[in-house]
Amino acid sequence: QTPLVKPLQDAGIILGIKVDKGLAPIPGTVDETSTQGLDGLAARCQEYYNLGCRFAKWRAVYKISDGTPSNVTLQENAWALARYGAICQQNGLVPIIEPEILMDGEHDIEKTAEVTERVQVAVYKAIQDQGLLLEGTLLKPNMVCAGSECKTRLSHQDIAAYTIRTLQRTVPVAVPGIVFLSGGQSEEEATRNLFAMNAMPAKKPWSISFSYGRALQSSCLKAWKGDDANIGAAQEAFLNRCKANGEAQLGVYHGKSGGCEDSLFVSDYKY
Repeated sequence: QTPLVKPLQDAGIILGIKVDKGLAPIPGTVDETSTQGLDGLAARCQEYYNLGCRFAKWRAVYKISDGTPSNVTLQENAWALARYGAICQQNGLVPIIEPEILMDGEHDIEKTAEVTERVQVAVYKAIQDQGLLLEGTLLKPNMVCAGSECKTRLSHQDIAAYTIRTLQRTVPVAVPGIVFLSGGQSEEEATRNLFAMNAMPAKKPWSISFSYGRALQSSCLKAWKGDDANIGAAQEAFLNRCKANGEAQLGVYHGKSGGCEDSLFVSDYKY
Protein backbone atom coordinates (compact mmCIF):
# COMPACT_ATOMS: atom_id res chain seq x y z
CA GLN A 1 0.00 0.00 0.00
CA THR A 2 1.41 3.38 -1.05
CA PRO A 3 1.99 5.77 1.89
CA LEU A 4 0.03 9.02 1.66
CA VAL A 5 3.26 11.04 1.59
CA LYS A 6 4.52 9.39 -1.62
CA PRO A 7 2.04 10.91 -4.13
CA LEU A 8 2.42 14.28 -2.40
CA GLN A 9 6.21 14.14 -2.71
CA ASP A 10 5.91 13.01 -6.33
CA ALA A 11 3.81 16.12 -6.97
CA GLY A 12 6.57 18.34 -5.54
CA ILE A 13 4.71 19.12 -2.31
CA ILE A 14 6.90 19.73 0.74
CA LEU A 15 5.41 18.14 3.84
CA GLY A 16 5.21 19.62 7.33
CA ILE A 17 3.65 18.85 10.70
CA LYS A 18 2.36 20.64 13.79
CA VAL A 19 4.50 19.41 16.67
CA ASP A 20 3.17 21.19 19.76
CA LYS A 21 0.76 19.48 22.15
CA GLY A 22 -1.60 22.36 22.82
CA LEU A 23 -1.99 25.02 25.48
CA ALA A 24 -1.84 24.91 29.27
CA PRO A 25 -2.59 27.68 31.82
CA ILE A 26 0.32 29.67 33.23
CA PRO A 27 -0.07 29.82 37.04
CA GLY A 28 -0.44 33.31 38.47
CA THR A 29 -1.70 34.87 35.24
CA VAL A 30 -5.15 35.94 34.04
CA ASP A 31 -6.15 33.06 31.77
CA GLU A 32 -2.85 33.17 29.90
CA THR A 33 -1.32 30.06 28.38
CA SER A 34 1.95 28.47 27.37
CA THR A 35 2.42 25.84 24.70
CA GLN A 36 3.28 22.27 25.68
CA GLY A 37 5.30 19.63 23.85
CA LEU A 38 9.03 20.17 24.35
CA ASP A 39 9.47 16.87 26.21
CA GLY A 40 10.47 14.23 23.69
CA LEU A 41 10.37 16.71 20.81
CA ALA A 42 13.79 15.79 19.44
CA ALA A 43 12.81 12.13 19.03
CA ARG A 44 9.50 13.10 17.42
CA CYS A 45 11.28 15.43 14.99
CA GLN A 46 13.65 12.63 14.00
CA GLU A 47 10.67 10.37 13.34
CA TYR A 48 8.83 13.04 11.33
CA TYR A 49 11.94 13.72 9.23
CA ASN A 50 12.30 10.02 8.47
CA LEU A 51 8.63 9.94 7.43
CA GLY A 52 9.25 12.72 4.91
CA CYS A 53 8.50 15.99 6.73
CA ARG A 54 10.78 18.94 6.13
CA PHE A 55 9.16 21.68 8.23
CA ALA A 56 7.17 22.01 11.44
CA LYS A 57 5.05 24.55 13.27
CA TRP A 58 4.42 25.48 16.89
CA ARG A 59 1.71 27.93 17.98
CA ALA A 60 1.92 30.27 20.96
CA VAL A 61 -1.14 32.31 21.90
CA TYR A 62 -1.43 35.78 23.44
CA LYS A 63 -4.48 37.77 24.56
CA ILE A 64 -4.87 41.54 24.76
CA SER A 65 -6.55 43.05 27.82
CA ASP A 66 -5.74 45.62 30.50
CA GLY A 67 -3.23 43.24 32.10
CA THR A 68 -2.23 40.95 29.26
CA PRO A 69 -0.01 39.81 27.79
CA SER A 70 2.07 39.78 30.96
CA ASN A 71 5.86 39.77 30.99
CA VAL A 72 5.74 36.21 32.31
CA THR A 73 3.77 35.08 29.26
CA LEU A 74 6.02 36.99 26.86
CA GLN A 75 9.12 35.32 28.29
CA GLU A 76 7.62 31.84 28.65
CA ASN A 77 6.28 31.63 25.11
CA ALA A 78 9.30 33.29 23.52
CA TRP A 79 11.64 30.82 25.20
CA ALA A 80 9.50 27.82 24.18
CA LEU A 81 9.21 29.00 20.56
CA ALA A 82 12.97 29.42 20.36
CA ARG A 83 13.70 26.06 22.00
CA TYR A 84 11.25 24.32 19.65
CA GLY A 85 12.96 26.02 16.73
CA ALA A 86 16.42 24.95 17.85
CA ILE A 87 15.29 21.34 18.27
CA CYS A 88 13.71 21.35 14.80
CA GLN A 89 16.84 22.72 13.15
CA GLN A 90 18.99 20.17 14.98
CA ASN A 91 16.87 17.44 13.39
CA GLY A 92 16.62 18.76 9.85
CA LEU A 93 13.24 20.53 10.01
CA VAL A 94 12.56 24.19 9.20
CA PRO A 95 10.65 25.68 12.15
CA ILE A 96 7.68 27.95 11.50
CA ILE A 97 7.58 30.34 14.47
CA GLU A 98 3.93 31.20 15.25
CA PRO A 99 3.26 33.81 17.95
CA GLU A 100 -0.48 34.50 17.50
CA ILE A 101 -2.16 37.46 19.15
CA LEU A 102 -5.88 36.72 19.26
CA MET A 103 -8.40 39.20 17.84
CA ASP A 104 -10.65 38.96 20.92
CA GLY A 105 -11.41 42.35 22.49
CA GLU A 106 -12.35 45.98 21.97
CA HIS A 107 -8.79 47.31 21.55
CA ASP A 108 -7.85 49.50 18.59
CA ILE A 109 -5.20 48.84 15.97
CA GLU A 110 -2.62 50.95 17.82
CA LYS A 111 -2.86 48.60 20.80
CA THR A 112 -2.49 45.54 18.58
CA ALA A 113 0.59 47.09 16.97
CA GLU A 114 2.12 47.84 20.37
CA VAL A 115 1.54 44.31 21.68
CA THR A 116 2.69 42.66 18.45
CA GLU A 117 5.96 44.59 18.64
CA ARG A 118 6.50 43.48 22.26
CA VAL A 119 5.78 39.86 21.40
CA GLN A 120 8.00 39.71 18.34
CA VAL A 121 10.90 41.52 20.01
CA ALA A 122 10.79 38.96 22.84
CA VAL A 123 10.63 36.08 20.36
CA TYR A 124 13.61 37.22 18.32
CA LYS A 125 15.62 37.95 21.46
CA ALA A 126 15.05 34.34 22.56
CA ILE A 127 15.85 33.06 19.06
CA GLN A 128 19.14 34.95 19.12
CA ASP A 129 19.96 33.71 22.64
CA GLN A 130 19.37 30.09 21.61
CA GLY A 131 21.46 30.33 18.47
CA LEU A 132 18.95 29.53 15.74
CA LEU A 133 19.91 30.02 12.11
CA LEU A 134 17.56 32.85 11.12
CA GLU A 135 17.88 31.98 7.44
CA GLY A 136 16.42 28.55 8.27
CA THR A 137 13.21 29.83 9.90
CA LEU A 138 9.85 31.28 8.87
CA LEU A 139 7.62 33.61 10.91
CA LYS A 140 3.86 33.02 11.04
CA PRO A 141 2.40 36.10 12.76
CA ASN A 142 -1.00 37.69 13.04
CA MET A 143 -1.76 40.70 10.87
CA VAL A 144 -2.05 43.91 12.88
CA CYS A 145 -5.84 44.37 13.08
CA ALA A 146 -8.13 45.97 15.63
CA GLY A 147 -9.94 43.77 18.15
CA SER A 148 -13.03 41.91 17.00
CA GLU A 149 -15.30 44.22 19.03
CA CYS A 150 -13.61 47.50 18.06
CA LYS A 151 -16.09 49.91 16.43
CA THR A 152 -13.55 51.70 14.24
CA ARG A 153 -13.62 50.59 10.63
CA LEU A 154 -10.22 50.13 9.01
CA SER A 155 -9.20 49.93 5.37
CA HIS A 156 -7.03 47.18 3.94
CA GLN A 157 -4.34 49.84 3.47
CA ASP A 158 -4.51 50.74 7.19
CA ILE A 159 -3.98 47.12 8.22
CA ALA A 160 -1.19 46.68 5.66
CA ALA A 161 0.62 49.83 6.82
CA TYR A 162 0.49 48.94 10.52
CA THR A 163 1.52 45.36 9.85
CA ILE A 164 4.49 46.24 7.63
CA ARG A 165 5.64 48.89 10.11
CA THR A 166 5.55 46.31 12.91
CA LEU A 167 7.57 43.83 10.87
CA GLN A 168 10.12 46.50 9.95
CA ARG A 169 10.63 47.27 13.64
CA THR A 170 10.95 43.69 14.87
CA VAL A 171 11.87 41.05 12.25
CA PRO A 172 15.51 40.62 11.19
CA VAL A 173 16.32 40.98 7.51
CA ALA A 174 17.89 37.50 7.56
CA VAL A 175 14.47 35.87 8.03
CA PRO A 176 13.52 34.74 4.50
CA GLY A 177 9.73 34.70 4.77
CA ILE A 178 6.63 35.88 6.61
CA VAL A 179 3.64 33.53 6.21
CA PHE A 180 0.59 35.12 7.80
CA LEU A 181 -2.15 33.36 9.71
CA SER A 182 -5.69 34.56 8.94
CA GLY A 183 -6.82 34.71 12.58
CA GLY A 184 -10.57 34.74 12.02
CA GLN A 185 -10.69 37.23 9.15
CA SER A 186 -13.05 36.38 6.33
CA GLU A 187 -11.56 34.72 3.27
CA GLU A 188 -11.80 37.93 1.27
CA GLU A 189 -10.41 40.13 4.06
CA ALA A 190 -7.38 37.91 4.50
CA THR A 191 -6.69 37.93 0.76
CA ARG A 192 -7.16 41.68 0.32
CA ASN A 193 -4.98 42.50 3.33
CA LEU A 194 -2.21 40.26 1.99
CA PHE A 195 -2.51 41.95 -1.41
CA ALA A 196 -2.36 45.41 0.19
CA MET A 197 0.88 44.53 1.97
CA ASN A 198 2.54 43.24 -1.18
CA ALA A 199 1.27 46.10 -3.35
CA MET A 200 2.26 48.97 -1.04
CA PRO A 201 5.62 50.73 -1.56
CA ALA A 202 7.73 50.00 1.52
CA LYS A 203 10.92 48.31 2.67
CA LYS A 204 10.03 44.61 2.68
CA PRO A 205 13.16 42.44 2.67
CA TRP A 206 11.18 39.24 3.31
CA SER A 207 8.85 37.22 1.12
CA ILE A 208 5.33 38.06 2.38
CA SER A 209 2.97 35.14 1.91
CA PHE A 210 0.22 33.15 3.65
CA SER A 211 -0.31 30.10 5.82
CA TYR A 212 -4.07 30.27 6.24
CA GLY A 213 -6.36 27.68 7.78
CA ARG A 214 -9.92 28.94 8.01
CA ALA A 215 -9.44 31.53 5.23
CA LEU A 216 -8.47 28.77 2.79
CA GLN A 217 -10.96 26.12 3.90
CA SER A 218 -14.28 27.83 4.59
CA SER A 219 -15.79 28.07 1.09
CA CYS A 220 -14.33 24.65 0.24
CA LEU A 221 -16.06 23.02 3.21
CA LYS A 222 -19.33 24.83 2.44
CA ALA A 223 -19.22 23.54 -1.13
CA TRP A 224 -18.41 19.98 -0.05
CA LYS A 225 -21.05 19.59 2.73
CA GLY A 226 -19.66 16.13 3.50
CA ASP A 227 -21.14 14.76 0.25
CA ASP A 228 -18.92 12.93 -2.25
CA ALA A 229 -21.10 14.30 -5.04
CA ASN A 230 -19.74 17.77 -4.22
CA ILE A 231 -16.04 16.89 -4.30
CA GLY A 232 -15.49 18.56 -7.67
CA ALA A 233 -17.15 21.80 -6.51
CA ALA A 234 -15.16 21.73 -3.28
CA GLN A 235 -11.90 21.25 -5.16
CA GLU A 236 -12.75 24.17 -7.43
CA ALA A 237 -13.55 26.39 -4.44
CA PHE A 238 -10.27 25.46 -2.77
CA LEU A 239 -8.30 26.07 -5.97
CA ASN A 240 -9.92 29.50 -6.32
CA ARG A 241 -8.77 30.46 -2.81
CA CYS A 242 -5.25 29.21 -3.51
CA LYS A 243 -5.10 31.15 -6.77
CA ALA A 244 -6.50 34.32 -5.18
CA ASN A 245 -3.97 34.25 -2.36
CA GLY A 246 -1.17 33.40 -4.77
CA GLU A 247 -2.06 36.53 -6.74
CA ALA A 248 -2.22 38.55 -3.51
CA GLN A 249 1.25 37.32 -2.59
CA LEU A 250 2.47 38.65 -5.94
CA GLY A 251 0.66 41.97 -5.45
CA VAL A 252 -1.60 41.50 -8.47
CA TYR A 253 -4.94 40.46 -6.93
CA HIS A 254 -7.98 42.25 -8.38
CA GLY A 255 -10.80 40.64 -6.42
CA LYS A 256 -13.88 38.83 -7.70
CA SER A 257 -12.54 35.43 -6.70
CA GLY A 258 -15.73 34.29 -4.96
CA GLY A 259 -14.21 34.37 -1.49
CA CYS A 260 -16.53 34.28 1.49
CA GLU A 261 -17.12 37.72 3.07
CA ASP A 262 -18.40 36.28 6.37
CA SER A 263 -16.19 36.65 9.43
CA LEU A 264 -14.50 33.42 10.53
CA PHE A 265 -13.72 34.75 13.99
CA VAL A 266 -14.02 32.28 16.89
CA SER A 267 -13.54 33.63 20.41
CA ASP A 268 -10.50 32.22 22.28
CA TYR A 269 -9.70 30.03 19.25
CA LYS A 270 -8.02 26.71 20.04
CA TYR A 271 -6.97 23.78 17.86
